[in-house]
Amino acid sequence: MSSALPPLQRIDDPADPRIAGFVSIKERDLTGRQGRFIAEGTVVLRMLAAAHEAGRGFAAEAILLLENRLSGVQDILARFPPSVPVYVADAQVFDAIAGFNMHRGVLALGRRDGEPGRDALIASLPASSLVLAACGISNHDNMGALFRNAAAFGVDAVLMDETCCDPMYRKAIRVSVGSVLTVPFAREGSVATMLERLQQAGFAIWGLSPAGDTELCAIPPAARTALLMGTEGEGLPQSVLASVHTARIRQRPGLDSLNVSTAAGIALHQVALVNGRI
Repeated sequence: MSSALPPLQRIDDPADPRIAGFVSIKERDLTGRQGRFIAEGTVVLRMLAAAHEAGRGFAAEAILLLENRLSGVQDILARFPPSVPVYVADAQVFDAIAGFNMHRGVLALGRRDGEPGRDALIASLPASSLVLAACGISNHDNMGALFRNAAAFGVDAVLMDETCCDPMYRKAIRVSVGSVLTVPFAREGSVATMLERLQQAGFAIWGLSPAGDTELCAIPPAARTALLMGTEGEGLPQSVLASVHTARIRQRPGLDSLNVSTAAGIALHQVALVNGRI
C-alpha cells in the first residue's frame, strides 16, 4: 500500500488529452477499448485497488473523480502507486467527459494484463473446485450478476464460450460490484470444446434447465463440479443438454423459467452448500 496519496491534477477542459481514455465511455464500450476497461463507483474502485495490489492481472492507469467525492475515497487512493494519476473535475466538466450524467462521480481507467487462456485456467484449478460455465450470455447486466453470484458462493473460475458478451464491459463490472476483477475467468472457443476440457479435467457438469432430469437439491457432492448456464430466453441447446447431467429448480407452475442470474444464484448456493464451500 502506498503511504501517500497520488498527486491530484485539476481538469477544466473536457478535451484535455490527459483524460482521453475517459471520454464518451458508453460509446467506447461499443466501439472498442484496446484492452482497457472502465471501473465505475467507489466499491468497484476499492476492488480494483485490491486487484492492483495483489497482482491479479489488473492495473489502474488513471482515476477521474468528481471534486466532491475526493474526501470519501482518499483511503482507496492511497492504495494505488503514485504513478497512477488522479484527475479531479467539477460536475459540468465531469459529465462532459463521460458523455452523460455521472452522479457516482468515481471512474478509473484500467487494463487487463496477462489474460489466462481457458485451458491454462482449468489446469490451474485446485483439486476441489467449483466452476460456473456460461453459454451465449448476451446481456451485460446478467453477466455482471453471474460474477457477483460466483464471488458470493466461492466459485474458483467463470468460463464463457465465445458467444458470451465481454465481462469487462463497464456495466457488467458495475453490476458485478467489482467481482469481475476478483474471480478468474476465460472467454474463448465453443461451448462443446469448453465442456470437453472440463470433462477431461474430471468435472461433473450440470446443465441447468426447467426440463432437467434431476432436482437441484439432488445434485450429489463432487470434488469438482461445473454448473452450466445457457442464454437468456432459449436456455441451453438440446445438443448441450444431451452431453451433460441436467438439473432443474423446483418452482410453481405458470412461469416458463427464472432469469439466468437468479437461477445461477439459487443453484450455486445449493451446490456450494452440498460441497461444504459455504
